[in-house]
Amino acid sequence: MSILSKIINPSTERTNSVSPRIVITLDGRGSRLYHSGETLAGSYWFDFVGGDDIQAVECSILWHTVGKGSEDMGVHAFWRHAADAGDWIDPRRPGRFRTVLPQSPLSYSGILIKIYWSVRVRLFLSDGRETVEDLAFRLGNLPDVRTLKPVDLT
Repeated sequence: MSILSKIINPSTERTNSVSPRIVITLDGRGSRLYHSGETLAGSYWFDFVGGDDIQAVECSILWHTVGKGSEDMGVHAFWRHAADAGDWIDPRRPGRFRTVLPQSPLSYSGILIKIYWSVRVRLFLSDGRETVEDLAFRLGNLPDVRTLKPVDLT
């Protein structure tokens, strides 16, 4: 690698380093099924990253659709902690999140559309890299439409 390419793209020297890892856990539940009005709480932490390497952390509770037509996304809750805003981010100490879940949209696994909920944590590093991790959970207990038996309307 030439000295010019190191100046233009200094992050190429980090390609051999271990990528940061994000771990997300939900508090006290064996199941990841929640109902409207319940509290979703948990924590997240990082492996293979130092405190000086972290520029910002974002945590969000969101839903998104997959299927026919355009895909939609909605953010139910969002938190951002940034070093340049004076926030102290310690990768050894877990970050926390807590929110009361809304009435809708409920998780749904239909033929034409599916609605998924997740906790998303995004880590922004001072060298410009980003790492994202999602932990899926279900809101509501709607049955999978593919497992329902057809009803004879005659």
